[in-house]
Amino acid sequence: MRQSRLLLPTLREVPAEADSASHAWLLRAGYIRQLAAGVYTYLPLGRRVLRKLEQIVREEMDRAGAQELLLPALQPAELWRESGRYSRYGAELMRLNDRHGREFVLGPTHEEAITSLVKGEVHSYRKLPVSVYQIQTKFRDERRPRFGLLRGREFLMKDAYSFDADWAGLDVSYSLMYQAYRNIMERCQLDYRAVDADSGTIGGEGGSHEFIVFAGIGEDVVAACDHCDYAANIEKASSSHSVNTPPLPGGAALEKMHTPEVHTIEELTQFLQVPPEQLIKTLIYVLDGKQPVAVVVRGDHEVNELKVQAYVGAESIELADPVTVEQATGAPPGFAGPLGLKIPILLDRDVSTLREGIAGANERDYHLRHVSPARDIVTSHIGDFRNVVDGETCPNCQAGKLKLSRGIEVGHIFKLGTKYSQMLGASYLDRNGKQQDIIMGCYGIGISRLLSAVVEQHYDERGIVWPAALAPYRVHIIPVSVKDRQQIELAEQLYEQLARKGIEVLLDDREERPGIKFNDADLIGIPNRIIIGKTAEHGVIEFIKRGKAEVEKITVEEALSRFAPPLQ
Repeated sequence: MRQSRLLLPTLREVPAEADSASHAWLLRAGYIRQLAAGVYTYLPLGRRVLRKLEQIVREEMDRAGAQELLLPALQPAELWRESGRYSRYGAELMRLNDRHGREFVLGPTHEEAITSLVKGEVHSYRKLPVSVYQIQTKFRDERRPRFGLLRGREFLMKDAYSFDADWAGLDVSYSLMYQAYRNIMERCQLDYRAVDADSGTIGGEGGSHEFIVFAGIGEDVVAACDHCDYAANIEKASSSHSVNTPPLPGGAALEKMHTPEVHTIEELTQFLQVPPEQLIKTLIYVLDGKQPVAVVVRGDHEVNELKVQAYVGAESIELADPVTVEQATGAPPGFAGPLGLKIPILLDRDVSTLREGIAGANERDYHLRHVSPARDIVTSHIGDFRNVVDGETCPNCQAGKLKLSRGIEVGHIFKLGTKYSQMLGASYLDRNGKQQDIIMGCYGIGISRLLSAVVEQHYDERGIVWPAALAPYRVHIIPVSVKDRQQIELAEQLYEQLARKGIEVLLDDREERPGIKFNDADLIGIPNRIIIGKTAEHGVIEFIKRGKAEVEKITVEEALSRFAPPLQ
């Protein structure tokens, strides 16, 4: 491709809307442009990278035995009502009506559509197992789109689905997809971890794994052991500190303290001059919009709402408003405590093992000292209800320490079991002629999100540094002066010979100053750069690897020998 004909609008300055490194570099290097909030156009270079990502994903899906199909983006709302997700998905579900008043949704995911298809086509164990996948645009009405492609309203995704006769078959399908995802991450040269995760709105019965790419702007927090391979999303992570510690007997009698206008843990630690781990924090939540519960954790810990939700089996969980808090405790927020409550109490294990602590007195402007959980708190619900913290002991090996890191979720795989097949009636006849629900798995990976995640890990102060497998072009030829006939002739000769070998090559034939050409080359990040300057008359060129400082002077023949034709 000749750069003079390429739609490549690079920018010198960081656009005002850029809120992450990848967002800024993709805008500045001319890979994407925003059409609306969370909606992007992929310019020619962006589309080339996207296609390479798609190809890697396709190859690994095919290797795992999945077959490609294409499902409709427009789905009848009735299907989502039948699965129970129409209301559960909330405002993020894009809804619309056709001219006849029939309601549809724009698919953020396709469990309903694929289950409906298989329900009509697979009726016998002889047709199982089946694995299928698609690469398609998805839609989600994000309240606050941000970070460019990482959280958009329209995005490109690969979603795959497996259908098996039993759980053993699902284990095999899941294992194949797990390995396929590892292969994808490694081919994209990403620093990542596969972590235990919550199944969220997709749901399921058999657990799930997220594939997290480490990055400072990531919205996910991962706890990973520095000694073994344990890793989990903060939503699921636990520590050995949370288990198997016996309760301690209480000491001194309760003492009521006047704490005027002291509402928060921070205020209480300053007022009483005690560390937060000696405080007992009581938060009131409402489950499924009606049932108040008290969750009790140490003052230095944070409640993990998803752990609470999973423990009680609730569809939704939210912090109670001040009126509900006062109705449940007799005091305004900030003075709630676990003693004498008439609502269910969920006591975190780390509180249950305290000898004593300080808690709210359920009375405005008062707290209690010498609260003994074993003696004073009446509860039948003791469990792990908090987030782990950095440096705690690994629950898996008991030897390593957990390190918390931020990351970007680019893939998520689920063991769905019969969640959708049962609700939507996808069943088969087994060997004995008995009707059985099909056992399902689903496997998603955000391809446009993956593009951004790669850039988050592959850039320097000058621009993007693409891994070779993803670069829009393999070689970038830059003649320093287009007015120098020898330079242009040599550049054209090299361009034609590389192109004949099937090498993707970009020739900067623009009438621009060398500084502009080199700055643009740094921005767009093609891995191999050939500079043709004053030594062209001697058949000598300069070869530079993007991201490296070393410059090699080589002949045209040497340059040609470095690039083998792509495998067919």
